[in-house]
Amino acid sequence: MPPQFVAFRTATPEDAPAIRSLVRAAYAKWTPVIGREPRPMLADYSEAIHDFRFDLLTVDGQLAGLLQTCPCADHLWIENLAVHPHHQRRGHGQSLMILAEQLARHAELDTIRLLTNAAFTSNVALYQKLGYEVEQTEAFMGGTTVYLNKRLAPSGSFPIRPAHSWTEVSRTTA
Repeated sequence: MPPQFVAFRTATPEDAPAIRSLVRAAYAKWTPVIGREPRPMLADYSEAIHDFRFDLLTVDGQLAGLLQTCPCADHLWIENLAVHPHHQRRGHGQSLMILAEQLARHAELDTIRLLTNAAFTSNVALYQKLGYEVEQTEAFMGGTTVYLNKRLAPSGSFPIRPAHSWTEVSRTTA
């Protein structure tokens, strides 16, 4: 497969139709699992784009994923993470979650919170793999909502070991 150019950008109101299309495609696989359209498929993204931050991940100029966030008093809230089915299983969801950590740190927040449907087992597994812990669960519309959070390590808490050669530097950053 040829190399692909992956980029991030902040959404504008003109992106609302493309956001809606991506979200509907990304969540379509869950409709038969839960017996209804997941709530993100029903959102009005023309309105939401004014209330939330949307970061878009593009691959070769095409919209491949999005991260919808909102800073709160003591945490960064992830309202939505969606990756188009044609771009899933390529690490884009994980890249968007790393972006969420950067946004939280930039806002001087040390916790990220989100929720998902317990039936979305691959999503729950991804979040747990990335260090998110289940905070609570509750019944919702015939299913179960899972609330997850992640406490971020303070900036600068990782020891920095000086590199002894350029080979070592390139090996650790590659």
